[in-house]
Amino acid sequence: MIAKEPISILLVEDNLGDVFLAKEALKEGRFPNTAVAVVKDGEEALDYLYKRGKFNCVEKPDLILLDINLPRMDGKEVLAIIKKDEKLRLIPVVMLTTSTAENDILESYYNHANCNISKPVHLDNFIDAISKIETFWLLTVELPTRF
Repeated sequence: MIAKEPISILLVEDNLGDVFLAKEALKEGRFPNTAVAVVKDGEEALDYLYKRGKFNCVEKPDLILLDINLPRMDGKEVLAIIKKDEKLRLIPVVMLTTSTAENDILESYYNHANCNISKPVHLDNFIDAISKIETFWLLTVELPTRF
């Protein structure tokens, strides 16, 4: 099954290697019309979501892939802001991390992350994880058409 509608993903990631791998995995996935916007830190993610500055014309993403460890403002802080905002809280947020610290995982779920996924170290496993995220969140679950 291939999605017919264009899909918009906001990838919040400061590691250029992970950005490249995620974009490649999404390009090869089931969503040929996927638009992936990339921002490199938490403050830039909020600028994007609130359409501030250079992001004044962007559309709200259908899915957010959010790294926990980010410069300027970490992913857990960004998540807390997103999930407290009535206009943003319904956007699914997938927390991506290399951390296996129980506190990071608990804090993510406490702040209403939709899921927490450890970033695999090996290339094939990383691409497989991104592909599974894409399939689950954009093909399997029912999301509201307007949020």
